[in-house]
Amino acid sequence: MEVGKKTRDGEIVLQGIAASRGIGIAPVHVVARGFSAPEVYPIRDVDAEKARFRVALEKTKDQLRELQERIAGISGEEEGRIFEAHLMMLEDRAIVDRVNETIENRRQNAEHALYAVAQNFLEAMRRVPDPYLRERTADIEDVCQRVLRNFSHEEKQTNPDDKHILVAYDISPSDTATMDRRHLVGFATEMGSVNSHTAILARSLGIPAVVGLQDAVLDLQALMPAIIDGYSGKLILNPTEETLTRYRQLQSDKEKVRYELEAQRDAEATTTDGRKITLSANIELPSELPLVQNSGAKGIGLYRTEFLLLKGEQMPGEAQQAEIYTNLAKALSPDPLIIRTLDSGGDKLPVEPLTEPEPNPFLGWRGIRVSLDRPNMFKEQLRAILRASAHGHVAVMFPLISGIREVRKAKDLLKESMDELAADDVPFDENIETGVMIELPSAAIIADLIAPEVDFFSIGTNDLIQYTVAADRVNHRVADLYRPTHPAVIRLIKQTIDAGAQHGVWTGVCGEMAADIQLTPLLLGLGVEELSVGPHQVPRVRRAIRALSHAECAAMADEAIRTPLSFDVLDLSTALASKYYPELLD
Repeated sequence: MEVGKKTRDGEIVLQGIAASRGIGIAPVHVVARGFSAPEVYPIRDVDAEKARFRVALEKTKDQLRELQERIAGISGEEEGRIFEAHLMMLEDRAIVDRVNETIENRRQNAEHALYAVAQNFLEAMRRVPDPYLRERTADIEDVCQRVLRNFSHEEKQTNPDDKHILVAYDISPSDTATMDRRHLVGFATEMGSVNSHTAILARSLGIPAVVGLQDAVLDLQALMPAIIDGYSGKLILNPTEETLTRYRQLQSDKEKVRYELEAQRDAEATTTDGRKITLSANIELPSELPLVQNSGAKGIGLYRTEFLLLKGEQMPGEAQQAEIYTNLAKALSPDPLIIRTLDSGGDKLPVEPLTEPEPNPFLGWRGIRVSLDRPNMFKEQLRAILRASAHGHVAVMFPLISGIREVRKAKDLLKESMDELAADDVPFDENIETGVMIELPSAAIIADLIAPEVDFFSIGTNDLIQYTVAADRVNHRVADLYRPTHPAVIRLIKQTIDAGAQHGVWTGVCGEMAADIQLTPLLLGLGVEELSVGPHQVPRVRRAIRALSHAECAAMADEAIRTPLSFDVLDLSTALASKYYPELLD
């Protein structure tokens, strides 16, 4: 992979992996590992900024000397010497001079100059083989944080809420879900893959993203003008006027297509030969409700409650959950709100963190297993969902089901929750729809046995693929094996749909495949009745559905089922997509 390419005009092109489509044009904001980046802004008086740096250094030295004396008095001279190394770092002329040079060359505030110098140094240390040196990064981070806290912020001159492209070593899924999308035009990371949870959320939220940019954080200057190209996987720094003009035109062309798609927001997702598909939306946060409503989606097909339940040190109680679910149900009514119960590993539970990591968390204590093992916590969520069911069309869905016993135990706890609410005269829907996620091969294989127990299936293709082909989707070493069109995956999907149809149980897809318009012909042909995608993806999927003939898709899917190679299956589906909506394909 070509990491960086510098043109004669100073333009730098970093090539990564396209993770979420879109174009963003804005200055970069850099966040590296270790500690949070301070705000960055341009300065006029270099000498005054250097003086601010000196004052912060001296204040930090005084604090460290005082801390050293206090610790020495309590625990002895040896422990107090820990801070001698910290003081030596602050007096290291190489570091001090480098910060002053950075202030002068970049003409940016001293806090960010210190942060940039420290992060370059830290990244270099993290890459050395010596474990002792790698462990010293914590000391450097501690010292830098102390200095940053001692800066005066009176001279801040810019608005931190300006539009920006975020560049980071890595970004967690929860950080992605909670980003302020009013000001973020895209992000780029050194780590990650196209199938990571972070990339999936970026696509769902319509945030242009590039991942796998090796060493992008090193020597990257904050506020550099940049373009993020989520179509080709490029981050372009210091773009020339010619490049800017080209990308602004591309951005304009894509916007025209988007406006045309949004003009059809009230159109039914019906094929040319009359088969109606329910097109709903996936959400992570209640704040995404306006996006769902503006997209024209028919309700929410997957509300991931992990971001609500696990964002703080304490899980929200029944009343707080019920209020949030109820507000969503009322706003969506009469369209459905399908709430997936907690789908997380035990290591994420704030009330009961695991004392040691599991040897293989993907095959461990997660999903419905955690809920069934902690019935009080589970019933609290179930009662909250039931309370909301009195105010709209609410359904409940259980994740990571591997067999019938789990379904029946979950339904038993749901019945207990109903009895408890009834005893307190709390209204709820006694006929609330109950569904399960089909994301394990074991569940797909016995879908005919599970179907009589539930009202609907929702196929989570991300995990179904992963567990079927035994390839972690975020592991670059086996990413080539993670194929949505693997014949085994296609057969499991078809088997699930057919089993549901035999028992009057409808089947939807809420995984990444649902939003991939290259695969829309295949999913329709296999018999899927509902597709749930990110709000930003709804218009494209609607347009794809309305352009296709279900009969033609079914004939293609019959051929695909008999096709031995995943690439050939993909070609069959892509051929129909290219025939009927080439303008949507990149």
